[in-house]
Amino acid sequence: MRTTVTAGGKRKDSIVMPWLFLAIPLALLITFTYIPVGNMIWYSFTSWDGLDQNKEVVGFDNFVKIFTKPEYWQVFAVSLYYFAASFLQMALALYFATILSFRTRFRSLFKGILFFPYLINAVAIAFIFLFFFRPGGTLDAVLSFVGLGDVSTQWLGNPDVVNYSLAGVAIWRYIGLNFVLFLGAIQSIPGELYEAADLDGANKWHQFRYIIAPGIQRIISLSFILAIAGSLSAFELPYIITGGANGSETFVIQTIQTAFVYRKVGLASAMAVILLLIVLIVTWIQRKVVPDEKVSLAS
Repeated sequence: MRTTVTAGGKRKDSIVMPWLFLAIPLALLITFTYIPVGNMIWYSFTSWDGLDQNKEVVGFDNFVKIFTKPEYWQVFAVSLYYFAASFLQMALALYFATILSFRTRFRSLFKGILFFPYLINAVAIAFIFLFFFRPGGTLDAVLSFVGLGDVSTQWLGNPDVVNYSLAGVAIWRYIGLNFVLFLGAIQSIPGELYEAADLDGANKWHQFRYIIAPGIQRIISLSFILAIAGSLSAFELPYIITGGANGSETFVIQTIQTAFVYRKVGLASAMAVILLLIVLIVTWIQRKVVPDEKVSLAS
């Protein structure tokens, strides 16, 4: 904000400068986010096939079709695997972030190891785990080596197992993101609190329970929201590894196929709108249950 001095000697702050800095980001945000979302909502009320110049308005027919035909919404069951996996991922990330926030040998090395999978391209990860899970591949070889060869199965071909395998891959890839978020939040806690806790005889568990956990509650809340959104919108890994076959089709894969394979862009837009509303509702509920104003180290 620019400050000017008037003839009477009074200070006057210009409101022009902040808007100049905000103009380009706002223009990009409106152009690439809000306008496409508005178009998506408009398409959801039409039967557009993505090519025709005319878009026939069908009202709420697309939404009625989604909620009345089980094949459209039962794929949400697949999201439950990723949702459960995201909690395990957050727990592991919080555990490692807590351990490595204290003085630990080779902690820089372990930080790099944990974060490295997040830097790898999804396509590369998909190929890595295609070889890992293939019959007679790395996983089967390891199981045979430890005497568990009878456990081997079609890890990507068995409908009862495939979603566990893909959820495991998702944990391996995204644990680094949660780890960095948690570690940064833990390191932002003032060191005087740990010193006071040591003087009071608190052990590491007490420090975690009464200092770390309350201090990073906002980051845990953020990670929870990201976990919900990520589990409902799982796409890259199942699409590349299995193509949605063998019961691994997610809601987003079905939406993409509806739009670009079956040429039902209007129906696919309605599915995307429903997904957006679910994420917003769950996020609103989460914010009501754990509001930010309750976050305090003194609690």
